[in-house]
Amino acid sequence: MSHSPTASAPPGATKLPPLTPGPYRARLTVVALIATLGGLLFGYDTSVINGAQSFMVRPDQLDLTDFGLGIAVSSLLFASAVGALTGGRISDMIGRKTAITLMASMFIVGVVVVVTAVNLPMLAFGRVILGLAVGSASVVVPVYLAELAPYEIRGSLAGRNEMMIVTGQLLAIIMNAIIGNVWGSQYPWVWRAMFALAAVPAILLLLGVTRLPESPRWLADKGREQEALEILDDLRPEGRAKPELAEIQAASKEEASRVNMSVKEIFSNKNLVRIVLIGCGIGFFQQTTGINSILYYGERVLEESGFSTGAALIANIAPATISVIAAVIALQMMDRFSRRKTFLWGYALVAITHVLIATAASVLPENDVKPFVLLALIVFFVGSMQLCLNVATWVTLSEIFPLKMRAFGMGLSVFVLWMTNSFLSLGFASVISAIGLSMSFLVFAVLNVIAFVFFFMFVPETKGRTLEQLEADVISGELFKRRK
Repeated sequence: MSHSPTASAPPGATKLPPLTPGPYRARLTVVALIATLGGLLFGYDTSVINGAQSFMVRPDQLDLTDFGLGIAVSSLLFASAVGALTGGRISDMIGRKTAITLMASMFIVGVVVVVTAVNLPMLAFGRVILGLAVGSASVVVPVYLAELAPYEIRGSLAGRNEMMIVTGQLLAIIMNAIIGNVWGSQYPWVWRAMFALAAVPAILLLLGVTRLPESPRWLADKGREQEALEILDDLRPEGRAKPELAEIQAASKEEASRVNMSVKEIFSNKNLVRIVLIGCGIGFFQQTTGINSILYYGERVLEESGFSTGAALIANIAPATISVIAAVIALQMMDRFSRRKTFLWGYALVAITHVLIATAASVLPENDVKPFVLLALIVFFVGSMQLCLNVATWVTLSEIFPLKMRAFGMGLSVFVLWMTNSFLSLGFASVISAIGLSMSFLVFAVLNVIAFVFFFMFVPETKGRTLEQLEADVISGELFKRRK
């Protein structure tokens, strides 16, 4: 098992001393906790509008039309796509730590603009700032954790970001339910308080970033080997820092001598094109699971299922809670099970669950039982998605790209992810109004069957290899021959 202190390097990789117990583990935990506050903000800022929108549309507040609400929801998402595409490149230039500092500052500014918004343009502007920060966080934080982690625990450490994302989503939904049900009838401006709470983790991230080390892989790539060694000494067991730095330097030098990873050169190498297309496919299909129909329009879906508005706000907590529980379990799975088989199980379960949701919505009679049957199926869908797909998606994207194109590959893949997210979220309310709950989820079922075929045919296994070995296998094409 990869958590074992006697875990060895994968075949063909440089033999590194094993991970033994020591204080470095506590330091890695603290670093991950601070960095993944970006993930918490990611989750909170994308989910908070789920419950806030019912107050924002009121005539005495922002008086948003359906189209205006769509702009309010999707403006963050479209901006997130841009943030994902540019965040990686910026972090390559200024460093992962400085990029996280900039990201935290943008979260704070965005919250201030949204909370003080007096009309739709001001609201959308604030959401765009938040979206740029969210998109950057979706790229920079997973890459930072992957580059900082020992390969034996890279999956679980990098995957903690996804756990913090779903924790942020759960926190937003719980706070929405409490604030909305307790104070909503008396104070229609409570949506401002819902958004304002996001400032707390943003400030903590801005303060905590001073304790974060820079990525040793980024430092080594910039020729700052002594700084990289000092950081590895602090975050590795005794005797491991120097050989690991040597491995990083060897991979970096080999890569530098082979290509200067401009966009043109990336797309002139068929193996790099292939890994980019695989990354984009992973991002695209993660969104076509339909998970964000629950994340952004959960209240609407539950109302379509038969719940009243107030009950839907509370029922929304159930899928968010199972999402967190499944994320905790998924973190334990990441370094123990095949990434590829986890994807296949996940897409199969999600497709089957969507068929069951579509069937139940169509054939069950309208009574007090139907809403709870559909809620149970929705909870199972969210649990399956989170257990098998969400963590695996972010961990895989953070590790499959060679160092010289990692930021570009991750950025483009997450850009595709966010653009898919944006268009699906922009159109979902109209789709569910036009074709109903049953047909909407049947469409998602078909998309997930296609996703299963894509992962079965094209996505390679990445578990059990260092980033440097994965890099060599991608460039040589060897990785694509190992679909176990």
